[in-house]
This record gives sequence, structure tokens and C-alpha cells, in this order.
Amino acid sequence: MKKTLLYFSALCAAFFSQTATAAPKSYPYKVVTTVGMITDIVHNVAGDKAVVDGLIGEGIDPHLYKPTRKDLIALKGADIIFYNGLMLEGKMTDVLVKLASRKPIFAVTEGIEEQEGYVLSDESQHYDPHVWMDVQGWIAATAVVAESLSEYDPKNAAYYEKNAAAYIQQLRKLDAYASEVLATIPEQQRYLVTAHDAFNYLGRAYGIEVKGIQGLSTESEAGVRDIELLVDFLVANQIPAVFVETSVSDKNVRALIEGAEAKGHKLEIGGSLFSDAMGTTGTYEGTYIGMIDHNATTIANALGGQAPAQGLNGKLTPSD
Repeated sequence: MKKTLLYFSALCAAFFSQTATAAPKSYPYKVVTTVGMITDIVHNVAGDKAVVDGLIGEGIDPHLYKPTRKDLIALKGADIIFYNGLMLEGKMTDVLVKLASRKPIFAVTEGIEEQEGYVLSDESQHYDPHVWMDVQGWIAATAVVAESLSEYDPKNAAYYEKNAAAYIQQLRKLDAYASEVLATIPEQQRYLVTAHDAFNYLGRAYGIEVKGIQGLSTESEAGVRDIELLVDFLVANQIPAVFVETSVSDKNVRALIEGAEAKGHKLEIGGSLFSDAMGTTGTYEGTYIGMIDHNATTIANALGGQAPAQGLNGKLTPSD
């Protein structure tokens, strides 16, 4: 898997060298992105110089997503494309490789995989693509977007750099908030159990042990024995809550609750977390900052910590 990614990155780099002179023919130019978290970065950095079209919206799992005919038309019509990389968009790889000979395509995780020890992987050496769960990782991605747009449209480089700096300032505030509220969780309860392994970067960054029922990709299946072992862990450690994800079925999480109940331990659903997709477009949770604010606030309060109900900026939608 790692070799595949490195090959793809090298292939795109080789193709892009042939189109390095590409530049906007008019404004706003068209940017196409894959997941919403990237769409949000590009909106903030590109400003009014570009129209941004995100392909994978709220509640949709990018691990299983196959590009539609409409997506293919959008990708072919794009002036520039941004994707996550680290094999998140595995089913789009062939399309991106073909397009890389004709237009600039950038992975926002470019360079991150070269930082020794930063990129996580599972026992099978599959990359963990969920870098956005660590705000510092998404700060690095924002810098990549600004640099890439400046390379594509050099006459507006100062504009992109200014926008990126303003956005990164907000992200640093978000990072500090997540660190602060998650640190209030009692040490013996700092266990985050969710549907799949999307939160390992969050766990490493903010000091929480993470356990996913499924693996890094939702294509993996959880066996009965996996559920049983996790139930035993939850009961033994008296963990108060587990979490569902907005883009993943809650079937396995419900199985944990039923298994814990059978052993005399009441396990609550601590809330619904945004993992591979943000909230509804047009809402605060439909932004990257709102997504992470929601997750950090929800996790802290459900596991015995303290966080303001409306989050960092007082904008979170009240829970039912």
C-alpha cells in the first residue's frame, strides 16, 4: 500500500512537471476537491479567486465512495484538483492518475508522509489517512494548499499567503481549545471507542487512547470476537460512553452497548462524531473548525471532562 502511494505521488509529480506553466485563464477559476475538510481549506485560502466544488459531502464515507458520472465531468472540467492522499480516495486513484497528465493535482498531505514518525499506519502497514483529526496536521495541509495555489497562480501568491495565515491563526486557537478541554477528562476515562479507526491522530495529539471497532478503512469487517474483546475492555475499565459516527453505520456500536449491558455495565452513546465527513453544508459543523470543535466538546463532556456546551466559539448546535 505504501509503495502504491509513493508510486502514485511520483507519477503525479512527473505529470505535473509537464503542466507547470498552467495558470488561470480567467477568474474565478474552478477548483475540485474530494472531501469536505479539504474543500473548507481551499474556500478559506483561495477566497474570491476560485469557485470550489467538493465531491464528497456530509454523511458520505470516502473509503467506499466511487466517483459518479457527475464527479467525472466535474474533475475533467476542473482547472486544479486537491485530494487528501494517503489512500483515502483509493477508488478515485485511477481517475486522478489519468487526469494528472492534463492538469495540476495536489495531495494536501504532500510532504507530511516524509516527516519521520508522523504518519500512522496499522499492522498491515496501511497508511492512516485521517490527518485532519490532529489540527496541527491540518495546519500543515493548509500550508500545502497555499503553496500549491501560489504555484498555480503566482500573481496572487501574496493574497493566498495572507488568507492562509489568517486561517491558520484560527486553527491554532482551535488546537489549543481541543487540547484544553480533552485534558479535563479524568485520566482513567481517556478511552475513545468509535465505529472505525478514524481518531488515532486525535488520540496521539491530545492524549487519549483510541479503539475503533473496524480498522482504518470502513471496508474492513469487525468479527464477533473483536466485539467481545472490546466489550470486555469497556466493562473492565468502566468506560461510560462510546461514540457513533455520522458517516458510518452504528450497528457495531449498538452491539457493544448490548454486550456491555449483558455483563451488567450501562454504556451510553456519548454522541455522534464527525469522522470522514463534516456536518451539513451551511452550518457551523459543516466547517472544519466546527467539526473539530463539535468532536472535542462532545468527547470531553461524554467522558467526564468539562467543555462549554456551545464549544469554542459558542456556535455549536445544541444537542437534543
